[in-house]
Amino acid sequence: MSGSSPAARLQELFEGHRLTPTQRRIAHSMVRRAGDAPFLSSVELAELAGVSQPSVTRFAVALGFDGYPALRKHLREVAPAGAEAGEETYNEYQQAVLGEIENLRHLAELLADPGPVERAGRLLAASRPLPVLGLRAASSQARGFGYFAAKVHPDVRVLDEGGSMLHDRIDAARRAGATALICFALPRHPREVVDALAYARGQGIAVVSVADSAFAPVARHSDLLIPAAVGTGLAFDTACAPMLLGRVLLEAMCDGLPDAQARLEEFDAGAVTRGLFVE
Repeated sequence: MSGSSPAARLQELFEGHRLTPTQRRIAHSMVRRAGDAPFLSSVELAELAGVSQPSVTRFAVALGFDGYPALRKHLREVAPAGAEAGEETYNEYQQAVLGEIENLRHLAELLADPGPVERAGRLLAASRPLPVLGLRAASSQARGFGYFAAKVHPDVRVLDEGGSMLHDRIDAARRAGATALICFALPRHPREVVDALAYARGQGIAVVSVADSAFAPVARHSDLLIPAAVGTGLAFDTACAPMLLGRVLLEAMCDGLPDAQARLEEFDAGAVTRGLFVE
């Protein structure tokens, strides 16, 4: 476990444990701050997760430790050599970039098992139409995925606006034949995204989620969740890993669409005829 990224080490530590919703919230917060986690006090972690300090203690016990000090000691022992609290080797902008590089390394490790991505690709390719959900911070991820997916998939419907019409649009997609939905879920997680996924699954639609953590709030309403961490070093989160995972899922979806290449060639021919792009 010591050779993997901080986020990967935490994910491995949490796997196999039955955690309560509050404990999943703590786990989610630790994954988001994986580099700092070994140096946080129980009070700091409680404030970060928005829970009580006793909840942090119970969380540590649920993982098999005598208490939070024992959990923190374990995390420090498996931390990369030279990691120290408050270590300032790079400026804040460099740290943000390096944090994203670490997130991409973790994603690469996750993709060593291509099974979940391949399964997701098959689900998305088979759905007609294909709803793509992403609200607020995740709306750009949904629109980007939808833009490229529409080049190879015959019917893509981007759901990037919340409100009372959201369930109506899910209903319309289901009536038109949708069997799967892909959701991009990034912090902070809108409540209506969680509600929409619960509704979609209740209507028999399989949910594939790209989220910043396996412990994200959308997890309990996802048939298949593939995590890709966000960067938290700047005032606003950065999402390089979720974007790249979206492109990987597009690739897997293309593998399930026999006419994907023909559609791309048709688009390119039309773009040349229309003079769509400046060469």
